[in-house]
Amino acid sequence: MKNFSSIDFDDYLKNNNPLILDIREQWEWDKCHFKDSILLPMGQIIANIDKLDKSKETAIICHHGIRSMQVAHYLDSIGFTSIINLRGGINAWAKQVDSSMALY
Repeated sequence: MKNFSSIDFDDYLKNNNPLILDIREQWEWDKCHFKDSILLPMGQIIANIDKLDKSKETAIICHHGIRSMQVAHYLDSIGFTSIINLRGGINAWAKQVDSSMALY
């Protein structure tokens, strides 16, 4: 599992195209989100686990990086082979990479 800062993740995205899995709630997603991300709230991960490809590189994001770290560890433990956690979450991204993104 990789644990990227927002700056490192921004650099990584220039040459890579992971699935960006946003595990926040719908109301958080409505405030701001990555353009090509997929919303799957943390509480729905287990019920929808079969819809995710264990071999696809997947970046997990949340608000501050705490929930995403928990989900990243879980996915890693059940055999997902390429997981990225966005350390600091979308909040750090908005502060350090994309200032046009709404903070909440």
